[in-house]
Amino acid sequence: MAEPTVPSSDQLETFANPNPGREYHIEIVCPEFTSICPVTGQPDFGTITFTYVPGEKCVELKSLKLYLQRYRNRGIFYEQLVNQLLDDFVAACQPLRCTVVGAFTPRGGITTTVTCEYHR
Repeated sequence: MAEPTVPSSDQLETFANPNPGREYHIEIVCPEFTSICPVTGQPDFGTITFTYVPGEKCVELKSLKLYLQRYRNRGIFYEQLVNQLLDDFVAACQPLRCTVVGAFTPRGGITTTVTCEYHR
């Protein structure tokens, strides 16, 4: 198991999908995401949005919140971050489809949005 301060898919808890015979979308918006710029050491702020069609499992929200908080002091580029979020989310709950969007606040007058998609 990974050390507690390092984000890992095994920190995401799940529960049984209450309607596994129906395809439906779940959108989870996390508007207070923070991480650290690996170049400047300055904080990065953004909104992370997970939209997924569950398979057999759904992600439990408190565990997702605690997982995201583990990035607070981690130096990571936006592109690596959003791809890692998608990989960990898919590993944890094995959705039919999932999109993760990281919409980051402006830094130096530039706004960045990174979108990653998974289709089973």
